[in-house]
Amino acid sequence: MPVNSATSAPNRTKILLCFACVYLFWGSTYLAMRYGVEVLPPFVLGSVRFLMAGVLMLATSAALKGKMWPNRQELVRLVVIGVLMLGCGNTSVIWAEQYLPTGLAALLVAVVPLYAALIEIVLPRGEGLRVKGWVGVCIGFVGLVFLLWPGLREGLRGDSRQIVAAGVTLGGAMCWTSASVISRRSTFRISGFAAAGWEMLFGGVFNVLMLVATKGYHGAQWGLQAWASTLYLVAFGSILTYSAYVYLLDHVAVSKVATYAYVNPVIAVVLGVILLHERFVAVEYVGMAAILVAVFLVTSSKMKSGAASVVNEDIAAGQEA
Repeated sequence: MPVNSATSAPNRTKILLCFACVYLFWGSTYLAMRYGVEVLPPFVLGSVRFLMAGVLMLATSAALKGKMWPNRQELVRLVVIGVLMLGCGNTSVIWAEQYLPTGLAALLVAVVPLYAALIEIVLPRGEGLRVKGWVGVCIGFVGLVFLLWPGLREGLRGDSRQIVAAGVTLGGAMCWTSASVISRRSTFRISGFAAAGWEMLFGGVFNVLMLVATKGYHGAQWGLQAWASTLYLVAFGSILTYSAYVYLLDHVAVSKVATYAYVNPVIAVVLGVILLHERFVAVEYVGMAAILVAVFLVTSSKMKSGAASVVNEDIAAGQEA
C-alpha cells in the first residue's frame, strides 16, 4: 500500500528502534508460532491471531479518526490480499511448523523476493532483472535444493512429512508474494493502518472457514503457552511491528527497509538454536548462506529500466503481519 513521504525530519533514535522492532519481533514470530502450534491447531491460532489483530487495528484507526471505510473495489482487493497473504501465506507457515524447524521455515519464506522478481517479469508492464538479480535468483533456487536435501532423503525413506511441509511453506510464500504484487499495484483511499486491519480481519475469517471445513478445532489447549503465543503474535508480530514498519516506509528508503527479508531468517535461526536446540546439518548451512546471498542480490539489484528494484517495493507493500 502506498505511503506518502513525511514532511518532517525523521528522528534517528525512533528509526533505529523501529528497525530493531522489525528485525527482532518479525524474526521471532516463527518461534512464537512454533510454541503456539504445539498446543493449538494451526487454524485456531491463525483465526484468533488475525481476528484480534484486525479488530484492534481497525479500532485504533477509528480512534485516530483515520479514513477506514473502503469502497466496493477496495473491499474486493482487501479481501483478496487478506486471504492470500494472511489466510494462505501466513497460516501455511503456522501449519508447516508442526513438522519443520523454525529456522528452516523462515529460510523458505525468504524466497519471497525471488518469487516477486520472477512474477514481475511476466506481468504486463513488468520489468526484467539485471544480471545481478538473475544471479541472485539462480543462487537462491540452488540454495533451496541444499536446504531441502535432508527432507528429500527422509522422504525417500518413507517419512514425507518434512518435504510436504516445505512444499506447503513454498506454496504459501507464493500466495504471499502474489498478494504483495496486488497490494503494490493497488491504490487505497483509506489509511495503511486501516487497510492492514481489514486484511487481517479477512485473513482471520478465512481461517475460521478453514477451521470449520476441516474440523480443525479439536485438541486446542488454552493455557499459558497458548495465550502467551497468541498475544505475542497479536501485539508484537502484528500491531507494534507493523506500526514501526509503516513509520520506516514513511522515513527511510524502501531498499533499506527491505533488508529485513534477510535479517529475519537469521534471527529465527539463532532463536531456534538457542531456545529450541534446533540444529542444521552441513548441507543446510550451505543452503542457508545461499538463500541469504540470493535475497541480498535480488533486493539490491536494479531493474532494466534503471528504477529502484520493484522487488523491494513488492516486499514493502505486502509484508505487514
